[in-house]
Parts: sequence; structure tokens; C-alpha cells
Amino acid sequence: MKNEWHKLKVAVNGLILFFRTEHHGMLHLLALIVVTCAGFYFSISPYEWIAVVICFALVITAEALNTAIEKLGDFVHKEKHEHMRIIKDIAAGGVLFSAIVAIVVACIIFIPKIF
Repeated sequence: MKNEWHKLKVAVNGLILFFRTEHHGMLHLLALIVVTCAGFYFSISPYEWIAVVICFALVITAEALNTAIEKLGDFVHKEKHEHMRIIKDIAAGGVLFSAIVAIVVACIIFIPKIF
């Protein structure tokens, strides 16, 4: 059980580092706060909350993994390396795709409530 608590502590520390030190982590956390406030303001339904929370998880997970891949790539290859560039570009594309999906979901939920 002690080992499991240690793993949890390490994972929580990783999230804290991500949100405190990474620019994109801070931006995604800000977006999470804004969308959460909008959700309460517009009284979105439980199913809409589920969609919003899944989008939060999708985008933040993608961004955290992308950040880890970039840091690992920078550690392994200090100089420019074509294969590492491709790996980083694919990871960044995953973040972009998840963010686009989240924006589409937000538009579907919030545009009818705004207008």
C-alpha cells in the first residue's frame, strides 16, 4: 500500500509541475476554469457536463503527454534530429486534434445557450 501512495504522490506532483511550469498547461487550466464557470452559469445538463469533463481529460492528457515527449526528445537529442521532429510533430498534432474536438463540443453546448 505504501508503494501505491508513493505512485499517487509522484503522479500528483507531475500534474502540479505541468500546470505550474508549462505555458500550455497554464492555458489549458485557464480554459478549464472558464468553461467550468460557463457551465455553471448556463446550467448545462449532466450529459453536457460529461462531454465537457471528457474534453478536459482528453486535451490535458494529450498536452501533458506531448510535453513529456518533447522533454524526452530534447534530453535524448540535444541537436536537431529529423526523426525526433516527426515524433514531436505527431504528438503536437494529437493535441491539436483533441483541442479542435473540445472546441466543437463547446460550440455545440454553449452557442445555443448564448443565443
